[in-house]
Amino acid sequence: MEIHHHSHIPTKREKKWTHYFWEFLMLFLAVFCGFLAEYQLEHKIEKDREKQFIKSFIDDLKIDTAAINANLLFRERKGDQLDSLVYLLSEQKIKGYENELYYLGRMLVRTSRFQSNDRTITQLKFSGSLRLIRNENAADSIISYQKLVEIILANQEDDRIERRSADPLLTRMFDPFVFNKMLDEFNNINSPVNNPPLRSYDASVRQDLAYCINQIKGSNIIIKTRLELLNEKAKNTIEFLKKEYHLK
Repeated sequence: MEIHHHSHIPTKREKKWTHYFWEFLMLFLAVFCGFLAEYQLEHKIEKDREKQFIKSFIDDLKIDTAAINANLLFRERKGDQLDSLVYLLSEQKIKGYENELYYLGRMLVRTSRFQSNDRTITQLKFSGSLRLIRNENAADSIISYQKLVEIILANQEDDRIERRSADPLLTRMFDPFVFNKMLDEFNNINSPVNNPPLRSYDASVRQDLAYCINQIKGSNIIIKTRLELLNEKAKNTIEFLKKEYHLK
């Protein structure tokens, strides 16, 4: 009788350990490569978001520089008006100068507030996205700029308090009905004519008002000086960020 020899097929238990090692290695490499691919994708997404935030912040800075320059022009005119009013009061140019006194007195409490376009910085803070700015120098420049903005906002609040402190003295010195006639429908202040009489010609009132003007003048100088610093910082930050992130 013919005898047939059957080939032996090894069972799982009989497989060599090297076979299991290669199976494990292939599985590990597949998982690891998947992890690397996902990490690289996430890293690219975050880098793209970082760059987008930087572009947005640069746009905010450009808007700020326009607002700063407009405010600097106002501060320059404000300084001239304050000097003119102090001159009239100190030289006792009162009677015959009522038109100028009324106009400068009414302009005394007017202001123009600088308001930073904080769209991007607000989004970075409240969305927790500030961590995306991985370039430490870039993050420092953004924070430094924002701190100076906050200082200027505090200075403007001091200026508001000082201007409001002049209200009681303006009420005593000037006729409110004349003030009312000076205001047009567009909220512009126009100088009166024919030198309408003041409500009071008391020298002590003028001296008290001169003190308030001196305080307002100090705040105006501080705000103007810091706005000039902010303007320079904004320009330098724009150039720095463009260079760091290779932006046009």
